[in-house]
Amino acid sequence: MPAPSRELPWFPGAILAALVLTAVFAPYLAPQSPTEGDITQKLIPPVWMERGEGRHPLGTDRFGRDVLSRVIYGSRISLVVSLLAIGLSGTFGTALGLISGYRGGFTDSLLMRFTDIGLSLPTILIAVVLVAVSEPSFRNVVLVISLLLWPRFARQIRGETLGIKEQDFVALAVVAGRSSTWIISRHIFPNVVPTLLVISTLQVGYVILLEGTLSFLGVGVPPPNPAWGLMIADGRGFLATAWWITLFPGVAMLLTVLAVNLMGDWLRDHLDPKLRQLGSCAETEPAAIEPVPEAHPRGAAAGADGG
Repeated sequence: MPAPSRELPWFPGAILAALVLTAVFAPYLAPQSPTEGDITQKLIPPVWMERGEGRHPLGTDRFGRDVLSRVIYGSRISLVVSLLAIGLSGTFGTALGLISGYRGGFTDSLLMRFTDIGLSLPTILIAVVLVAVSEPSFRNVVLVISLLLWPRFARQIRGETLGIKEQDFVALAVVAGRSSTWIISRHIFPNVVPTLLVISTLQVGYVILLEGTLSFLGVGVPPPNPAWGLMIADGRGFLATAWWITLFPGVAMLLTVLAVNLMGDWLRDHLDPKLRQLGSCAETEPAAIEPVPEAHPRGAAAGADGG
């Protein structure tokens, strides 16, 4: 198999850099307010179409709000929700995974049963029910997504911990009388950081899609906040006449999720020692094997007779 490329892929890197810059500098990049609209300016098409206006490059929605401004501010919502949800779930799941994998025994069995239950739940259905019961808000969306995401971290980190704790340097630390907390923090956790980075990156796209789904169903970030899923839902009734309301936030979500997943794959190939070892083996040409000369039956028989 070909060796994993160590060069940072330019496409996902450029998309993610643009996303971060757009979210940070949204107040300076957005031409209009994302929440205030003018009803007399509703359903204006993009600037390159007939009746398009330069003030609204990507058109306006049914309330006269600028679509470009809402897409720009929507990147901020998606980024903040992803970072907070992954930060909370990653912290909790990693802690449980480290404790479960290192302690083993009854503690491991108990924590993994809770993890298995969490992994078996229908994520979207549970998220919709929890957010609807607790009242849709930015905070509740982050908390619910974090609650549903931690088992993914716990399972992976626990598996890594099981392998690391069998290493000689951990055994030496135990013999030296080091505490479990010291061993986990000094030896095990630093070695699971690469796996943690890969999991976190791959989950960003999932969180963006989940937040978009909740907003689309009306139980996510409440209006008039410019969430991408909410914008797609607002344009459902205008697909034939004002398709731009749905298209542009949908494209933004698609490109972001695609870029994050590609970056996660690159990180996995770059940081996973098993994949690096396979790649180095693939680059090494196999040594030439010289054929072993076959024994001639007649010669062997003649030699035997002569003896």
